[in-house]
Amino acid sequence: MSQQLPSEHAILRIVARPTDVNADGDIFGGWLMSQGDIAGSIVATRYVKGHVVTVAATNFRFIKPVLVSDIVSLYGKVKHVGTTSITISLDVYIERKAHDYDFIDKVAEAEFVYVHIDKQGKPIPIQAI
Repeated sequence: MSQQLPSEHAILRIVARPTDVNADGDIFGGWLMSQGDIAGSIVATRYVKGHVVTVAATNFRFIKPVLVSDIVSLYGKVKHVGTTSITISLDVYIERKAHDYDFIDKVAEAEFVYVHIDKQGKPIPIQAI
């Protein structure tokens, strides 16, 4: 059964390509994690209005495989803000042309943790918004 994409704007959309497959022909999980890190860092950077670095990818759950030519859409939101760190929650959906209709499904979810840093790479406080 096909789902709908979330109503909010996707942080990142990308098409899965043949160069991104694993030995079984599915999109490599590491590729999907990389896209999640990019999307999460966009949300974190916008929130802190500065430089962030990834310190953890947690609770990454692959729900269904991603196939070549799927349009991958990543949605993210701030889950928690600490003194110097920020946790971003991500949901990943695909759009797939299946037979004569478009198929939409959630394929992964994860949390990424980033730390706000200065030009010397030292953690700095996140200002309250």
